[in-house]
Amino acid sequence: MRYLLTIIAICVVVLPQAVRAQETYQSDLYDFNLVPLGGELNYPWGMDFTPDGSGLLVTEKSGQLYLYDTQSWERREIKGLPEIAEIGQGGLLDVLAHPDFADNDVIFLSHAARDDRGYGTEVVRARIDGDALTDVQTIFAALPKVRGRTHFGSRLLWGPEDKLFITLGERGQMEEAQQPINHLGSTIRINEDGSVPEDNPFVGHERYRPEIFTYGNRNVQGIILHPEREEVWIHEHGPKGGDEINILKAGANYGWPEVTYGVAYSGFEITDQTSAPGMEPPILHWTPSIAPSGMSYYDGDQFPKWQGDIFVGALVEKHLRRVSLSGDKVVGQEVMLDDLGERIRDVATGPDGYIYLLLDKSGGALMRLEPKS
Repeated sequence: MRYLLTIIAICVVVLPQAVRAQETYQSDLYDFNLVPLGGELNYPWGMDFTPDGSGLLVTEKSGQLYLYDTQSWERREIKGLPEIAEIGQGGLLDVLAHPDFADNDVIFLSHAARDDRGYGTEVVRARIDGDALTDVQTIFAALPKVRGRTHFGSRLLWGPEDKLFITLGERGQMEEAQQPINHLGSTIRINEDGSVPEDNPFVGHERYRPEIFTYGNRNVQGIILHPEREEVWIHEHGPKGGDEINILKAGANYGWPEVTYGVAYSGFEITDQTSAPGMEPPILHWTPSIAPSGMSYYDGDQFPKWQGDIFVGALVEKHLRRVSLSGDKVVGQEVMLDDLGERIRDVATGPDGYIYLLLDKSGGALMRLEPKS
């Protein structure tokens, strides 16, 4: 009887989830299947394909790093990570493979770190050697570290001119986002060894951190390089309302908290200004908030009608958002997978042209969108 009950429990708990994942979903332009890959994950956070497409790196917030074989979808855990501070929204965050990964095995990781002052976002450069990291070096540490559990960012991007972009949050210290004497509420641009590019906008400025590329950002958890326009685009969390997509311009101020379309979670008005001279406006804002996380520009061939669109995961609204563009103008949006009812933490376009998602939960998953044949 005990074994029978075990079998029944497996059927009730596991099978519906697997069958549901294989169901056909509908969008405005395609019917597609959502296929689980590579086993269960525990609050996955970031992913990146190796440049040749043979591997997929995936992080879990609690401090695990996996490398998947994209043919078999078997994975191995990579050990030897730096000390990870898992607290609130912080932990092991994004991962990025070096463009020359096939030759140098180098990756970058962003994570929350702790010292006696508090917590902050740091980035390491390391090399994968078998099943472990070697040559682990911290190449950036956001300063100052502060108390608190929120707004660590943090996405990584290999940008134009072989520069590394790092997105940060203002760690809940919203007024500091207007103070580029510190790193809080900024996006960072550095060389791969952590040095500062000579053409960064605030190099030589006495009171600004030279690593800063933009400031006035609240909590950026999506970044892409627009392949047609050669521009870096981000999205960031607003408070209650006012999530934004922005195009980065060197030295620009994106306004938080002097301008916003949102209000405090308590309902208190932060400001009545949605724009101001000298502050860059968003190309799109979501009010009410969708809580965006992860972002991918689609240029694959599996879904030709989606080419040129941007895909964004939504945490609070629990869906995949497709944003249609004409140049730098938003001309349409579609809510997808809302009937799945899952928080989508990251989105990536694979070298194979499929779209990959990370579901943000204990018992989370790596999923792939495939066109229904």
